[in-house]
This record gives sequence, structure tokens and C-alpha cells, in this order.
Amino acid sequence: MIKMLLLLGAGITLFLFGMMKLGAGIQQLFTARIRDHIKYAVRRPFFGLLTGVAATVLFQSSAATTVIAVRMVSAGLISFYHSLGIVLGADLGATVIVQLVVWRITDASPAFVIIGGIIWFAAQENRKSLGEAIFYFGLLFFGLSIVGTATAPLQQNPEIVDFFQTPMPPLLGFALSALFTGLIQASAIPISILAILAHQDLVSLENALPMVIGANVGTTAAALLAGMVSGVGGKRAAFSHFFFKAAGAAVCMAALPAFLALLRSLSPGVAQQIALGHLLFNLTIVVLFFPILRLVARLLVRILPGEEKALPLWPEFLKEDALADPVSALEIVSRELERQIVIVEEMYRRTTPLRTVYREGRGRDILYVEMVINHLRAEIVSYLRRISYRDLSPALSGRLFAYTAMADDIERMANHMINLLSLSREKQRRRIEFTRFAEEELDEIEGLVAMNIADAVRMIRQGDGDRSAAVVRREEEIDVAVKAARERHLARFHKRLCQAEAGPVFIEMLIHLERISDHCENIADHAAELGGAEAS
Repeated sequence: MIKMLLLLGAGITLFLFGMMKLGAGIQQLFTARIRDHIKYAVRRPFFGLLTGVAATVLFQSSAATTVIAVRMVSAGLISFYHSLGIVLGADLGATVIVQLVVWRITDASPAFVIIGGIIWFAAQENRKSLGEAIFYFGLLFFGLSIVGTATAPLQQNPEIVDFFQTPMPPLLGFALSALFTGLIQASAIPISILAILAHQDLVSLENALPMVIGANVGTTAAALLAGMVSGVGGKRAAFSHFFFKAAGAAVCMAALPAFLALLRSLSPGVAQQIALGHLLFNLTIVVLFFPILRLVARLLVRILPGEEKALPLWPEFLKEDALADPVSALEIVSRELERQIVIVEEMYRRTTPLRTVYREGRGRDILYVEMVINHLRAEIVSYLRRISYRDLSPALSGRLFAYTAMADDIERMANHMINLLSLSREKQRRRIEFTRFAEEELDEIEGLVAMNIADAVRMIRQGDGDRSAAVVRREEEIDVAVKAARERHLARFHKRLCQAEAGPVFIEMLIHLERISDHCENIADHAAELGGAEAS
């Protein structure tokens, strides 16, 4: 019994580890492409449904997909309404892994581990990620194979067989499965184990089906936890996952006898019946709610009221038909640059308070916003490149090159803010405390940088090159303040007034603040040049 429990625990651990590493690897491998899929997901709910299915098949975890959806809503990248299709699709995609277990892909898992390992260790650098993904895919199912090996001797024990076969109260099986799944945050494990036990004739469909339904409800724990540290939009997206699953569970538990009869008519094998039950449960949710997603969205907004700010992920002003007229095309580029720097200004407002009180959920939101900035920069530069193919006057050429440089400066400002965010996270993780003097110095410099960003916004919005002198003067103040803060920190360090580990974090924060201001000065210089060219 001890050996069986150890093998069972090892198998579950390998499954969870493989699923976690596979999901992280796939996200890293397809980061740019995921953005493109999101573009289609927000156009129509049906595309969101397909995106949720595809992402879950890749990640092998509906929890990972729903958590990503919650975080994107919280960051304002997609609206709450558009996240609902992704959440429903994630539930459908989650049924694939159980079907693979029923088809005994666990028997081939060592081959995946070996092939993936060979590619990972022996292939060229650009193929190592593929080998790593195959390796963890095999490891995931190898863990389930160990679970099957651990439970195989149970079929020789009449008492255990009788225990599993004896009907238990459906609500008890539902509750136990929901609790277990909530703890491990992966519905694939209990449902796959039920399929393995069914292969060994150890479990009946009457006992298994309520557990399948309970596991589907329990898997919402991951999204609910992510929603707890999110904004109101993220909370709604997390609650919607629970709402869908709970409503589906109520329907299916109420119609349990008919559900059992339907599954028996579809397949003679209990393992396949379990996989079909998992699929039909989630398909029932899609059929019930997909046609009325707008009504569901309104209902949940009433349950969780609050203002939701959606941040458009894609350029709003760059139009293909404007390329025929370079003057009009450059005008709309200036409007997109304004939107880009306004987002960066808001990003700065969100980042600086985290230095004193760091919140992981808010930090993740800022990381998603930085993704928008990077994408906008790429779209703006690509649009400017197409404008450059036209016949341009010297003045228009000057505007084109200035706008290209501005887009780059704005993106680099966002990159420095991400570095500030990382330093704030490190400060909290290592429990680093700044002295009162250091906090006051940072407050002063952050305020000056905020004023420079605000002036950079005005210059892009209004074409006001006259503000450049104020930015340059303030930049000189920031340089002096940073130099003085470094010298005072050194003096405090020698007097043992501050923690030794606080020094590098403090100095790096000063450097990144100074460089953000440098990019504001660059924008001011370009704005002044454009203003001078137009005046002449």
C-alpha cells in the first residue's frame, strides 16, 4: 500500500510538473502569435471560443487559459464580454487530454520523453524549444502512466473493487472531486485517474460521472484566485468561469439519470463514457450560454458592478486608405503616437506606487500593458515604412524620421518602467527597506519625471515645441538630483544608516528614472525641430 501511494504521488507530481512546464514553454514559444490570435478573438465571440480551445490544447490546461484571460481583462487588453468566448473555449479544449488517456497515449509516453529529450539536448538552438515541449508533453502522460501502474494491483483486491463499484451518493462524489480539484487546480488529473481506473474495471459510471462534474467545478479555483488580485473586469472574468461551470453542474446533476443513460447508449466502455461525459458536460455549457453571451455579461456586470477600462490592443488610427496621401497618413500617425504615450503615462502612474507597496496582480497588469506598447511601436514603424515609399518633401521626410524616433523613445520608456517594476518586486521579495531619506529622494525625482512625461504628451498632442525648453530644464534638474541622491546614499551607507542590499536596488531605480526622462528630452528635441521646420 505504501509503495502504491508513493507511486501515485510521484505520478501526480510528474503530471503537474509536465503540465506547468509545457504551458510555460508554449506561452514563451508562441508569445507573438498569441497576440495575433487575441486580435481575432476580440472581433467575434466565436473566434474567442476557437482561441480558447486552441490555447487550452496547446497549454494542456484550461486553468492556464482562463487565468490568462482573467489577467488580460484586468489589464484592460480585452473587454469582459470578449473574454467569455475564450473561457467557454477553454472548457472545451480541456476535454482533449482525457480523450488521449482513453486512447492509451500513456503507453507511448516514454517514446515522447525520449524523442523530446534527444531533440532538446542534441538539436540546434532554434529547435531546442520544440524538443523541450515534446519532452514535457511526454512527461505529463508518463506521470499518468505511473498512476496506472500504481493502481493496477487494486483490481486483485475484492474489497477495494467492491468499494469503488458500490454506488455512493452523487453529491458526495461531486463534493469530494470538486475539493480535490480545487486544491491541485487541474481537473485533468482526477478525470484522467477515473478513466485509468475504468480501464481496470475498478470504477462504475454511476460513481465516476458526479466526480467528473465536480472536477469541472473545482477547476475554477485557479481563475478565482487570479481574480482576487485583479481589477473589476478580471473579477468578472474569473466569476464567469465559476458561473458557467456551476450552472452546467446544476443542470447535469438534476438530469443525472438521463445523462447516464445517454452515455451508455453512446459507448459500451466506461472509460470512453467518462471522456464523453466530460465533453458533453462542457458542450452543454457552450450550447446553453454561447447564444446569450451579451445577456450573461450584463447579468454578471450587475452582480459585480464597477467601471471597466478596456485598452485597445491594436492601432486605432492607422488606416490603409490614408497611405495614398502622405500628409494625411503622417497626421494619423501623430494621433497614434499620442495614444501610445498616453498609455505609457498611465503605465508610469501604475508603476511608481508599487515601489512602496507591491501588488502582484497590479504588476502583472503592467506587464500586459507593456505588450501593447511594444506592439503599437511595431505597427507604427511598419506604417511609417510604407509611407516612406511615397514621394516625400524634405519637410515630410523630417516628420517621418522624427515620428519613427518618437515611437522608439516611447517604447524604451515602457521598457525602463518594466525594469522599475522588477526592482519593486525584488525589493518586496527580499524585504528590502529604504531609509526615509531615500524614499523622499525617489518621490522628488519621480515627480519631476512625471512632469516631463506629461509635457511630452502635450508636445505630441498639440505639436507644441515650446514645451521643449521646460523639459530640457527639468531633465537637468533630474540629472543633478540623481547625482546628489547617489552621493547621499553613499554617505548613508558608510554611516550604516541603510541596508547593504538596498544600495543596488536604489541606484538602479535612479538610473531607470533618469533614462525615462532622457527619452522625454529626445521627444522634446524632435518636437522642437518639427515646430521650427513648420515655422520656416
